[in-house]
Amino acid sequence: MSERIFIFDTTLRDGEQSPGATMNRDEKVRLARQLEILGVDIIEAGFPAASQGDFEAVRDIALAVQNCQVAGLCRALPSDIDRAWEAVKGNPQARIHTFLATSDIHMKYKLRKERHEVLDMAEAAVKYAVSKTSNVEFSAEDASRSDWPFLAQVFERVIAAGATTINVPDTVGYTQPQEFAELLKYLIENVKGSHKAVFSVHCHNDLGLATANTLAALKAGARQAEVTLSGIGERAGNAALEEVVMSMDVRKDFYQLTTNIKKEQIFPSTRLLSLIIGQPIPPYKSIIGANAFAHESGIHQDGVLKNRQTYEIMTPESVGRQEEDMVLGKHSGRAAFDKRLKDLGYRLDEEQLGIVFTAMKKLADRKKEIFVEDLEAVVLDEIFRLPDKYRLEYLSALSGNMAIPNAVVKMYVDGEERILSDFGTGPIDAVFNTIGKVVGRSPKLIRYAVNAITGGTDAQGEVTVKIEENGKTSVGRASDADIIVASAKAYLNALNRLAKRQEDSICARL
Repeated sequence: MSERIFIFDTTLRDGEQSPGATMNRDEKVRLARQLEILGVDIIEAGFPAASQGDFEAVRDIALAVQNCQVAGLCRALPSDIDRAWEAVKGNPQARIHTFLATSDIHMKYKLRKERHEVLDMAEAAVKYAVSKTSNVEFSAEDASRSDWPFLAQVFERVIAAGATTINVPDTVGYTQPQEFAELLKYLIENVKGSHKAVFSVHCHNDLGLATANTLAALKAGARQAEVTLSGIGERAGNAALEEVVMSMDVRKDFYQLTTNIKKEQIFPSTRLLSLIIGQPIPPYKSIIGANAFAHESGIHQDGVLKNRQTYEIMTPESVGRQEEDMVLGKHSGRAAFDKRLKDLGYRLDEEQLGIVFTAMKKLADRKKEIFVEDLEAVVLDEIFRLPDKYRLEYLSALSGNMAIPNAVVKMYVDGEERILSDFGTGPIDAVFNTIGKVVGRSPKLIRYAVNAITGGTDAQGEVTVKIEENGKTSVGRASDADIIVASAKAYLNALNRLAKRQEDSICARL
């Protein structure tokens, strides 16, 4: 009999800490709903004590998601635990996830506490969390570099205090697969009361071993895997959900472990994340990359034509990649349009459907073929975006080797119409300069990236910009068939996010 593994997704918490992966509240809720469709068991929605914005996002996710557990992360402090519980309590299976460092280096330099103090603090935190809910997870930060007997002591205390999930993180991506498996076996065998708790692992990818370490730990007895879509996260990232799940699926004979993940939702989920954060999926990314099922070698092509299993250990369809990309055209009806959106996991009300349908028709007038990626980009641009403090009405840009680059912009700032023209070293520079003067801001451009959403010369361009102003950074993304328009929209999206962060900061101080 195969044993069940719980999938704990932390894309919305640890994943969002990845540089450039910041999401607004609506985007987080949308992704959380997709994670629910994907079949994850627990969604770690955020760190409620970090900010008012984080608190509100976790609260909204807890209310929006009803078929899986929603967890809030908190330090081992009563105030943090209170804040986490207030945020997640609207979910019928709410979880408090509290953590405390246990390695000697962390205790000495970060916590500045002795071992007995950490033991008492961990126990007290779990007891306080249990007074709110019986669903409590405890993480020993930097567990992989902790003294094993001391780590066992900590886990004994917190299990006795009521923790039902025990997390063993490889916080800095330091451990090796065999070593990590031995640690899990040691803890399960030596921690008194270990049978009362589910052992979990949370691995980082600093040495490129996050997935390998996670799988080794699961094979050794851990029964919860903490992962992120596409492996995004702090520094080099986390164990990738798709890699962990598909390894167990393809190698059922070896692992004899199962999950509740609906595998055909893997690619749609990672694609949605890519669209939201404006970072394309690398072509060589295992399982979900554009080249994951591509064959160029003649020998490989010959083998695949005779039998796909000669060079493919899974099918594209098994992870939700569709053979037929084209979905709609300019003559498509509203009913077919609505059905295709539902197939992609979008649940829009009539007003939202009308907005996206109109935008899609406009795009169809400019593009010969409409692909799934085009449709998703339209939904994200038209529905899942911040309210516009700065809104583009139209722009005109002039460039060429016989002209001075110039842009004319008409836009609205807090509802007030403004028109301005300015110059630059190129059309994008001219547009950004003009917008900056219109809104009265001059942030530093940190990153500018362009990605074609689909193939073809008429493909929509997807632009991502990262800006910095007064020590605060913001990432914006947008798509359009005109790359200069997409650039302007992305720049305004970043400015709107920056303005929203500043407004939230002001509200939090009031």
